[in-house]
Amino acid sequence: MPELPEVEAARRAIEDNCIGKKIVKAIIADDSKVIDGVSPVDFKASLEGKTIVAANRKGKNMWIELDSPPFPTFQFGMAGAIYIKGVAVTKYKRSAVKDDDEWPSKYSKVFLELNDGLELSFTDKRRFARVRSLEDPVSVPPISELGPDALLEPMTVDEFYKALSKKKIGIKALLLDQSFISGIGNWIADEVLYQARIHPMQSASSISKEDCATLLKCINEVTEFAVEVDADCSRFPSEWLFHYRWGKKPGKVNGEIVFHMHPHFDT
Repeated sequence: MPELPEVEAARRAIEDNCIGKKIVKAIIADDSKVIDGVSPVDFKASLEGKTIVAANRKGKNMWIELDSPPFPTFQFGMAGAIYIKGVAVTKYKRSAVKDDDEWPSKYSKVFLELNDGLELSFTDKRRFARVRSLEDPVSVPPISELGPDALLEPMTVDEFYKALSKKKIGIKALLLDQSFISGIGNWIADEVLYQARIHPMQSASSISKEDCATLLKCINEVTEFAVEVDADCSRFPSEWLFHYRWGKKPGKVNGEIVFHMHPHFDT
């Protein structure tokens, strides 16, 4: 699913192209599985005539701040993606909609037209995303239940070591727990554990302080680099595990054998 860098790329695209513009038209899909807790009619009414003032993110969640609440809030799920017509927005590797597909896509869940003619759409073919209309997104789940953001609220080595020392579960499972640290999903967890040379099933509490420091450094570096290149995977370093983890077939990275484990643990 889209992880912190992909969601941050979407947030920045909205920030760069939509701030200060008024929503003149909204089309909300009649899909109660994705559009959560609000009717399409009420959602539409809450958007039209409002001005976009900011785009915010925590972990893998994003919300668009308008000149008055409620605010549209996006939980990207497995294949959620933001598209802005005429703007190159980095999309998740497995995102379902291609650039040359119909516009707006039949998988569009929220479509907005702005007063300068710019159009944006949140799409989700697999329907695991959740889109909500919330008065204060940070005060209610899922955002209120998230741990510190991996990019915006990095832990110190001492904080990280102390937190890990209390956890008896495998380190990858812990990194995927959004209440522990938010924004990390399967590919980042695989990448940072590979770079730190830590087995994904090793108990978090058994990791030495030195290895904790190495792992934290890898988390910070991988996250920061992926965000810096707008989650464009073609610009990721060639030695990253990312390029070899998708086919589920054994292979080698820098001469080292890569194999795939139980789906819960991935690479």
